[in-house]
Amino acid sequence: MLQSPRGGGRRKRALFASAAAVFGAAAVIAQAAVASPVRPPVVPDSIAVPAGNVAYLVGHATGTQNYTCQSNGTWSSATPEATLTGQNQHVFVAHHFAGPTWQAKDGSFVVAARDGSAPGGDGNIPWLRLKATQTGTGPDGGDRLTATTYIQRINTHGGVAPAGACTPNATASIPYTADYYFYRAA
Repeated sequence: MLQSPRGGGRRKRALFASAAAVFGAAAVIAQAAVASPVRPPVVPDSIAVPAGNVAYLVGHATGTQNYTCQSNGTWSSATPEATLTGQNQHVFVAHHFAGPTWQAKDGSFVVAARDGSAPGGDGNIPWLRLKATQTGTGPDGGDRLTATTYIQRINTHGGVAPAGACTPNATASIPYTADYYFYRAA
């Protein structure tokens, strides 16, 4: 049986409408994938990240804040040494060290500078907002951290330098934990 050109046209329009619906749904799904699965924390205004940035990664740090006694008998600023793990505590997210720098397993990294702070409570290092100053890809093109614009350090426990005077060149490694939220441009 022969089909009329009109019937074929209706079928094509129906196919196009179906395809448009599928592509529209795919666009919504893709947009949702771009939207962050990380809910930003409630923080004091002094460390709130500016509008136009979204949280995209969170890691729980376990490590030490490392201090060296200076020639004047006071402790230096801390140098961190920590491992950040994902929410299931088994997925390696990043290594955190001097700079401050975070380096992901894929080799990508972000270096940041302190941009704001809030008290962490007695016996705890402060909460921070850090602004990315440099990012880079890993040797094989890894880019997990390259989009980072800001980092928040919150929920700190421990890490405070020892109280009182110290002997020059003495060192102290003080255990700490914290949560780090990584942001990128929206």
